[in-house]
Amino acid sequence: MNLPVPVVTVGLLILSNLFMTVAWYGHLKFKAAPLLVVILVSWGIAFFEYLLQVPANRFGYGHFSAAQLKTIQEVISLSIFVLFSWLWLGERLTWNIGLGFAFICFGAFLIFHRFGAAAH
Repeated sequence: MNLPVPVVTVGLLILSNLFMTVAWYGHLKFKAAPLLVVILVSWGIAFFEYLLQVPANRFGYGHFSAAQLKTIQEVISLSIFVLFSWLWLGERLTWNIGLGFAFICFGAFLIFHRFGAAAH
């Protein structure tokens, strides 16, 4: 079964960002854990992020430009982070977070929109 490049790329980027968010921020609930242990565990988790991120970019490049790949990754990363910080860390989602995210999404729109002959 061959899945379309955008489906494979976005799917791998979602999975990779789940691992990276846990690696970077999951330990914040465990402030008593020794820093060296936290670093080593985070590296171990981040290894799986790289196993997914690198193929995502490899498969996606050509169908997407490098700027588009990075934009997809950032929007996914911020989306996952907002949910993670709310569900795992118990942080409130505020109007300014929503507005800031809307501006980021507008920036993504600009990167993906074809304005006349300026297309990639």
